Amino acid sequence: MLRRTKILATLGPATDKPGVLEALFKAGIDVVRMNFSHGIAQDHIDRAAAVRALSKKTGRLVGILCDLQGPKIRIAKFKDTKVWLDEGQAFALDINLDVDAGDTKEVGITYEPLAQEVKPGSRLLLDDGRIVLDVVKTDGKRIDCTVHVGGYLSNNKGINLKGGGLSAAALTEKDKEDIKIIGVIGADFVAVSFPRCAEDLHEARRLLEAENCYAGIVSKVERAEAIEAMDEIILASDVVMVARGDLGVEIGDANLPAVQKRLISRSRDLNRAVITATQMMESMIENPIPTRAEVFDIANAVHDGTDAVMLSAETASGKYPVQAVKAMANICEETEKQRSVRESKHRLDRVFSLTDEAIAMSTMYLANHSRVNGIATLTESGSTALWMSRISSGIPIFAFSSHLKTLGRVTIYRGVFPVYFTHESMDHVNVNNQILAKLKARGCAKQGDTFIITKGDLTGEPGGTNALKVVTLGEGLTP
Repeated sequence: MLRRTKILATLGPATDKPGVLEALFKAGIDVVRMNFSHGIAQDHIDRAAAVRALSKKTGRLVGILCDLQGPKIRIAKFKDTKVWLDEGQAFALDINLDVDAGDTKEVGITYEPLAQEVKPGSRLLLDDGRIVLDVVKTDGKRIDCTVHVGGYLSNNKGINLKGGGLSAAALTEKDKEDIKIIGVIGADFVAVSFPRCAEDLHEARRLLEAENCYAGIVSKVERAEAIEAMDEIILASDVVMVARGDLGVEIGDANLPAVQKRLISRSRDLNRAVITATQMMESMIENPIPTRAEVFDIANAVHDGTDAVMLSAETASGKYPVQAVKAMANICEETEKQRSVRESKHRLDRVFSLTDEAIAMSTMYLANHSRVNGIATLTESGSTALWMSRISSGIPIFAFSSHLKTLGRVTIYRGVFPVYFTHESMDHVNVNNQILAKLKARGCAKQGDTFIITKGDLTGEPGGTNALKVVTLGEGLTP
């Protein structure tokens, strides 16, 4: 059984160790994530080169996602690295305070407009909500607060405003410089942090295209405002990431499950891929097995139809990166065996205006209601494979293309497996035979297996899929 749910693994110091990246390939990663909040440009360039070299060596294409840092609203530093704050005590955030002069009474901040964007009664959440401050008054430079939830607070921790509303731009000057590096890398996906509206994503796409990079845009939904503009943001994206850390802080953790389900469902309805991320197996940073709560978390995301699940520190800096991937893969595979995960009523009541989309939907209906072992789609842009992947099924979809960018893009689609394929013949029977031979050589097909093949008029033009054929491997692979 081919696992349909894709696994993203974040690269970092742990994966730089000899042999670890190759072990992650063998464990089943589908896409790597490079976090531009950490490291220098050369780190990312070197890691991308290592991924591409292993893809070539193993014959298994793994996609590359570059994650922009975005605006980081943080406190500054303390004289003694950290302080203890008691519930009910006074504590202030002051833009004029020296960067390393913080103490138990006050600390500096890095985001100057913060004091103009909060008001008495606002609630600030620091360090992913571990520390909660209620704003008492502000004078435009200093914010006087009362500690609502206390504890240890250390250097450079992030600040969120409960309910959202901060005006920090999604793309910082650092992000714009990093986009130039991403152009050099030639990433398959670029994640935009903290978008508030579609224009944030359009701007990122324009900047990438100026670098001759046509990567898929991933919108990281982590602001309260993004929930209000959900459809607008989804439609401006190629992929949506449910980034549950900052999002949970802004909307409240109790609201996250329902929002996650809405984001997954709406992304699929609008023909966009979706990633579920943040703390999925966080205990495995230190431990070799996940908690049962983490197992349920991953299984629920798979059951809801997420295209991919993501590992962050678990693989980037954790003690057990390979075990984390193996455990995640096992959970996904077992969940996918459930009948409810393979059934779909997606778009049964729709009228399709595009022939290639209608072919994709017809293929999945036929596949789910007959004895079919797999689907092979000859695709220029990957759109047909994306449409097919929106339908729940237990049947593998093999995306055949001569375009590496297209193959990189489909690595994140649920149930879709990239296959590099070129053809010179314009004879459809000949091309069908080549497709079946390729599948047999990869161990994905055997004599007697039935496949659905979709393709266009073999002109190499995107959007031209207009044919569906059911073939069975017989003697000489002749359909």
